[in-house]
Amino acid sequence: MLLTIDVGNTHTVLGLFDGEDIVEHWRISTDARRTADELAVLLQGLMGMHPLLGEELGDGIDGIAICATVPSVLHELREVTRRYYGDVPAVLVEPGVKTGVPILTDNPKEVGADRIINAVAAVELYGGPAIVVDFGTATTFDAVSARGEYVGGVIAPGIEISVEALGVKGAQLRKIEVARPRSVIGKNTVEAMQSGIIYGFAGQVDGVVSRMTRELAEDPDDVTVIATGGLAPMVLGESSVIDEHEPWLTLIGLRLVYERNVSRM
Repeated sequence: MLLTIDVGNTHTVLGLFDGEDIVEHWRISTDARRTADELAVLLQGLMGMHPLLGEELGDGIDGIAICATVPSVLHELREVTRRYYGDVPAVLVEPGVKTGVPILTDNPKEVGADRIINAVAAVELYGGPAIVVDFGTATTFDAVSARGEYVGGVIAPGIEISVEALGVKGAQLRKIEVARPRSVIGKNTVEAMQSGIIYGFAGQVDGVVSRMTRELAEDPDDVTVIATGGLAPMVLGESSVIDEHEPWLTLIGLRLVYERNVSRM
């Protein structure tokens, strides 16, 4: 079994693969203050009850693949793999790790590991050209060329960031549940805010993707647009440009990168 861990700024998503199939997944909050020992206890609690794994930490795990946008968490997870999974091959996505996707940006080291991993999975599953829209703490748009190269992207404030900003900065506004309102024209303050978030972000996605496709391919219809991230379902039904929804895109990319590197270890 392969354990994949995607550490985002807000949430950490874990997936358990049996071959190419994801058989279990978990989502927890990302806490930069957690130590390696605390993370180990958390992992044991999540996986200890799974019928395919043993009760002891590490039982049944044959490999680990990790990417993280929070350096302190990556450091602690590195310690977890050393202390608790010492005999298990582990791939931590960082400079020098083989991904199979050339990065054609001004400074490749600046590109978040999760964005590269998403590109890896997009190329494998759908080919290029492609655009990955990841609805996370930030909403990111990542472009892959017809030759499978990562060529750049767009970063915008995410849905939850925008909701929090409205609640903090608006004197008569408050933090709301992100949900689809009854209609675009809100009949109360909460519905008006929900409408602005849902339909505003759908319009942002359509506008940004349309501009990106014109730069990425001579025929925009050749570009496959893939949505992923925890909040993607809120926008899927309102966007006109998304072709595919793959909630486990990053975890699939981690599996692919693990397979491309483990033989070299």
